[in-house]
Amino acid sequence: MKATGFEYRHRYAIHTILYVLGFVAPWNYAVRLDPVGPNSHVWGILASDLAQLRVGNIGVAFNVLLAVAIACAFAGAFLRTWGSAYLSMAVVQDGGMHTAATSEVGIVEAGPFRYVRNPLYLGTFLNTLALALLMPPSGAIFTIVTIGILQVRLILAEEPFLEARLGGAYVAYCRLVPRMWPSVRPRIAGDASLVPRWGQALLGESYVWCVAIAFAVFGWRYSAVLLVQCVVVAFGISLVVRALAPVDSVE
Repeated sequence: MKATGFEYRHRYAIHTILYVLGFVAPWNYAVRLDPVGPNSHVWGILASDLAQLRVGNIGVAFNVLLAVAIACAFAGAFLRTWGSAYLSMAVVQDGGMHTAATSEVGIVEAGPFRYVRNPLYLGTFLNTLALALLMPPSGAIFTIVTIGILQVRLILAEEPFLEARLGGAYVAYCRLVPRMWPSVRPRIAGDASLVPRWGQALLGESYVWCVAIAFAVFGWRYSAVLLVQCVVVAFGISLVVRALAPVDSVE
């Protein structure tokens, strides 16, 4: 069930491919699973269903779903940035495994890692839920399921590696801190000596922040096509930022 070394090294590319497949839903060219029309995305279909259930008129339904997507996008961006600030972007972006969800000298017992062991994966999944709103229904289901499976496989690959490197300290950490569902209160005391690198983390997580801002600023035009275009632009911006932004080396 755990991810292979190839999957781990190329996890960002695999995520990208899964998102593209979700938006394009190429199977619809052979087997028509989704409706057609300007509102044939999850956003439009769910809004119509909510209106028929008399939850509110269709305008209210669109707004409620957009608000949920904005909340997911910003929560995902914040979690990823918070975690990246303590791990360092060199570790986050590297294709190899490190003693991180840990620092190179031990377990990171600071920031979001006091509440949940995998804040970056959780942040990615929340971002996925926001993006799914813009996909055709079959594409949204495909992406949510496959991203979820990929996240689990990556986690199951990392945990034995970390346990082998860190031993009993990591096992004890896992007993206290939940894997994916965050605790309301910190489960460990925390290490006050660790200083977060917020500037580098914000640059490294520019993609998720651009997506969140796009939903908040342009979502009120009620155009899924416009938001998809914003997602593509956000991805391009993140590639430029990653190429130009200074990142500490991985030791």
